[in-house]
Amino acid sequence: MEFLVEFEISVPDDTPASEVRERERADAPAAEKPVEEGDLLRVWTRDTANGNITVLGLYCADCRAALDGLLGALPLDDWMKITVTPPGPHPDDPANAPATALRS
Repeated sequence: MEFLVEFEISVPDDTPASEVRERERADAPAAEKPVEEGDLLRVWTRDTANGNITVLGLYCADCRAALDGLLGALPLDDWMKITVTPPGPHPDDPANAPATALRS
């Protein structure tokens, strides 16, 4: 199953700067494992109306519980507000079109 995951990171005000730096440094390497295993397919950033930046990720997991395990392993997990959207099928999805139709 594919899931569209939106992350908004909010670091508590009383967090020591050293902890923030440590977790931020650990975040990119932690994301490499799901990429290598085919669980994280794409990542984008998106500006929000309040001036924050959110991260959008397209994940592939067997079920929601498996996705939750992947997300819970991220170093910034307890600072993230996460919204998960499991996309539903659409009849006009190009992934469902015959290969010849895509070349026309």
